[in-house]
Amino acid sequence: MGNPGPAGVGLVLEDGRGEVLTQVGRFIGEATNNEAEYLALIMGLEEAIINGPPQEGLVAKSDSQLLVKQLAGEYRIKDKKLKPLYQWAKRLASALENFKLEFIPRGENKKADKLALMAIDEATW
Repeated sequence: MGNPGPAGVGLVLEDGRGEVLTQVGRFIGEATNNEAEYLALIMGLEEAIINGPPQEGLVAKSDSQLLVKQLAGEYRIKDKKLKPLYQWAKRLASALENFKLEFIPRGENKKADKLALMAIDEATW
């Protein structure tokens, strides 16, 4: 798969106790890896807003350092395609009272990666 290329998003929403609330894997067509990372976060935030965030608050975990650093204001957004996704994610995050975004190593993101890969495989076979 190239970049851009066939892309999928995977997300797992858990409450503060680690109980899975929602799992989603979705094919999104052709996108860069960074676009897919933003869209996964956006879908997760939308799910939390629609279903009501856990009382303990919502912690989003991403293995994309770029995503986490851009949303924290530590990295500038140079890619014009990412700017509207950044603004969308910021707007959704601000609607949640107790929201945090954390960076995790890729190895800790296996569930979401598997969901994304399964969505790509199903759509492209």
